Amino acid sequence: MSDLPESKTTTAGAFASRLSRTLGICAIVTVITPACADNPRAVVELFTSQGCSSCPPADKVLGELAQDKSVIALSLPIDYWDYLGWKDTLADSRFSARQKAYSHMRGNRGVYTPQAVINGTTDVLGSDRIAIENAAKGTQKNDDVMSVPITMTTSGSQINVSVEEADGRSGEIWICAVSKQVPITISRGENRGQQITYHNVVRNVLKVADWNGKAGSWTVPLENITRDGVDAAAVFIQDGNREKPGPMLGAAFTSLN
Repeated sequence: MSDLPESKTTTAGAFASRLSRTLGICAIVTVITPACADNPRAVVELFTSQGCSSCPPADKVLGELAQDKSVIALSLPIDYWDYLGWKDTLADSRFSARQKAYSHMRGNRGVYTPQAVINGTTDVLGSDRIAIENAAKGTQKNDDVMSVPITMTTSGSQINVSVEEADGRSGEIWICAVSKQVPITISRGENRGQQITYHNVVRNVLKVADWNGKAGSWTVPLENITRDGVDAAAVFIQDGNREKPGPMLGAAFTSLN
């Protein structure tokens, strides 16, 4: 496509009500399933697209990060390249809106794929693992980032979320339904014929609560977030709100089977 850069850009826009040419450019039973990491150091959100020729290396990096139990790595496929004439089969307009909201908060002129946002504060090229790791270390200099203990367990047909007290802090609690591996054979566009495995693909999102810094517990029926292929869940507390997302304050991840 001669008129389009490999790493595509678009202008920032308003965050939706529901959730550049550069460098290569998720009945009570007795079995309880705990979250896989008690104190993760980073949440990495990868904004990716099946139509972006620079994205497969980033999708591979996210798969590697997903094996690190200290990282909650999430793939959020965007839909703004669907205008090219064919639909990304995993894309969700809520993820495009989330990426644009991050861009607005940072004062950026636009967004691109593949873009990784680390702990809600820093963005880097999604295929650059070293940059992602350095960004995770850099964000930890902020005392608020990933400092609020949050736990998630499943019991029968529900997910239980508990947050410890953290005076002076506030934000929103969100839960994501996740498919840990989604193999896709891309039939059109720049990646036509490639089989890509997408990791920790967010398939649904649900706001659990507004959080005022007090300890609390919430229950989410599994039926509210699950769909075919969903086999994990991620939960996070984020400063700000969905229109103005801020630093990640805490997060947890668990398998559902």
